[in-house]
Amino acid sequence: MILLGLAGCAFRPDVRADESVDVTPAPCTVTATEVSCEHATVVFHAGFAAREVHVQHPLGEPPAAGWPTAILYQGSFDTGGVWTGEDGAPFGGLHEARVTAALLDAGFAVLAPETRLDGFSYWDTNILPWSFAWTLSADHRLVKGILRAIDEGRLGPLDPDRLFAAGISSGGYMTSRMAVAYPGRFRALAIASGSYATCAGPACIVPALRDGHPPTLFLHGEADAVVPIGTMEAYADALDAAGVEVERVTDPDAGHGWIAAAPEAVVGWFTGR
Repeated sequence: MILLGLAGCAFRPDVRADESVDVTPAPCTVTATEVSCEHATVVFHAGFAAREVHVQHPLGEPPAAGWPTAILYQGSFDTGGVWTGEDGAPFGGLHEARVTAALLDAGFAVLAPETRLDGFSYWDTNILPWSFAWTLSADHRLVKGILRAIDEGRLGPLDPDRLFAAGISSGGYMTSRMAVAYPGRFRALAIASGSYATCAGPACIVPALRDGHPPTLFLHGEADAVVPIGTMEAYADALDAAGVEVERVTDPDAGHGWIAAAPEAVVGWFTGR
């Protein structure tokens, strides 16, 4: 793992990576019961806190415009789960790591920012007051910094015009935030066990949506007691009403977490867009 940047506490209203990252692509180790993917790490600064963003590129030569890139948002307290998973891990951790491996195999670079407290917290998107004052949040500044770093080529040869986002639970709400707060930046989204950006568990009001919302794939366990499937359906129905392309993939036996169909479904949803 490569760690770049300084972990100091100087206040920075605009978040930036201090250095460009040098990524050494490597294949993920994938077995029937375990997945592990190497990655580089860049330190960004958001306010008084240092934030880590993990990066990996596919093997081979990038396209002329750079690699299409998927930003994967962790669930609450799930630091590192994007990169490693094993059979029996909570919240479908093995399937989550398989999503990462499948994206890399399919020619997508993967970025995985961590929440505050080194990943042992959650995203601001549906937390008051940030849910309704998003531009004042530290997470907004972090996302702006990541997008700027992609545009400036600081994270390697990434295509700024082919960005995608996916995430689970808190990271699923954060994935929705990409459509709400950064229109035109993302080609497609994949939301696992989540719903609209400002929803939280069963408390969910989905507003009327614009037709500029990216095409969205929903992955949900029908036995999810944390984020009831009805909240996902409300979001999907609102997208249908707005004329946005939507796909639902559900698992009747799964609860709150990534489902077994996720790796193939996410790659299929992103590929070619």
